[in-house]
Amino acid sequence: MRAKLSYAVTAAVLVFYFVLVGSRGVMLIQTGTLLTVTFGVAVLILPVIGVWFLWKNTQFVRRANALAAELDAEGGLPLDELKRTAGGRVDRDSADEVFARRRTETEAAPDDWRTWFRLAVAYHDARDTPRARKAMQRAIRLHDGKPAEAA
Repeated sequence: MRAKLSYAVTAAVLVFYFVLVGSRGVMLIQTGTLLTVTFGVAVLILPVIGVWFLWKNTQFVRRANALAAELDAEGGLPLDELKRTAGGRVDRDSADEVFARRRTETEAAPDDWRTWFRLAVAYHDARDTPRARKAMQRAIRLHDGKPAEAA
């Protein structure tokens, strides 16, 4: 729940920022000189890119959460079997061990979205966010029945 609230607050702040920047772009365009119109158009591009980025990330999170709910209903969510330090951090060797098992599981069933989902969780636990995201994107594509691209 805390993560959802943080995401919502961050999204709201970004939308406010996009509106603010967009209004400045419109003001520059309304000035009417070649220079201010050029800058105004350039300034308007930033909120468009930001809104697109926010939308794509929101869709990704929603789809990943839907997969998690489906996998949970099947009883297939990965168990948290990671060892932790006294401070609560994940032990790196433990994360590497779990990751190796998840990778082997995925290599054995490369067309199963469930194995890719669990591999994404293992990547995340190993603090490899870019690969975790790619593995989750692959799980989503496989779940949707789309051909999986190379990871």
